[in-house]
Amino acid sequence: MKFYYVYILKCSDGLTNTGITNDISRRLEEHQKGLNKSSFTYKRRPVELIFHQEFNDVKQAIYFEKKVKKWSAKKKYALANGNFDLIQILAECRNASHSNFKPEY
Repeated sequence: MKFYYVYILKCSDGLTNTGITNDISRRLEEHQKGLNKSSFTYKRRPVELIFHQEFNDVKQAIYFEKKVKKWSAKKKYALANGNFDLIQILAECRNASHSNFKPEY
């Protein structure tokens, strides 16, 4: 069975990068080596893998990746930290002023 992974990277400047791959180790190595000079992560290395979710259905993985890409950094960090209550709060109230959450950069 083939697996697909949706991942979130924390870049050296604290920004996040979300992507999808079928080989998480290879993809992380590609980001770290900076193989693509036009890549979002190229000038933001080193990167750190802070979250990944495994899927066996590529359509589900693509759906989840597109959804997470639209999220705020606060919401992505909440997911990475397993703070599902905060994800719910941020989903209900998209105004960042209602949250005291400060991501650890």
